[in-house]
Amino acid sequence: MLLKPNTQWAANQGIIHPMVTAEISQTPDSITVKFTVEEPVDCYRAAVQEDNGHSWEDSCVEIFLQNPTRPDEYFNFETTSRGYILAARGTGRENRQTLALDEIAKIKRTGSTPSIMDDSVYWSMEIEIPAEIFGIKAFEGPLRGNLYKCADKANTPHYLSAFHIETEKPDFHRPEFFQTL
Repeated sequence: MLLKPNTQWAANQGIIHPMVTAEISQTPDSITVKFTVEEPVDCYRAAVQEDNGHSWEDSCVEIFLQNPTRPDEYFNFETTSRGYILAARGTGRENRQTLALDEIAKIKRTGSTPSIMDDSVYWSMEIEIPAEIFGIKAFEGPLRGNLYKCADKANTPHYLSAFHIETEKPDFHRPEFFQTL
């Protein structure tokens, strides 16, 4: 799956965008997403140094998933290129409840060390989210959500998504645009 920029958003205009692909696999026990990223050096940032930090400010890949047991709620899993993750749940952008660090520790993150060649930074991140994070024993059927790439505080901020978001400006907290993964 290729993540694409919404070129109607002013923040995405007139820049060279990262190239991001995602591979999704699901078992009853977990969902796994492997992101592969090639981004211009100006798009790359790696300053966050803790889980539940401001991951979206760094070079970050994100998985937003509708809760299979409560369709009005969704989870966001936002992982930096260095593997720090912000994980939260809620029904909208406001009043999100971050997951406790012991819950976050159950989310496996395996990434490559970012490397620079020419004017690009290359990195990958695989995120495995267990069903128990959602309070269930097993996933039954397909999941709905969206995948994202951003870096709000990079020298060149950018916003990409797997499924198009029809908003005036970047806004990933829009579950009405989720699709089946």
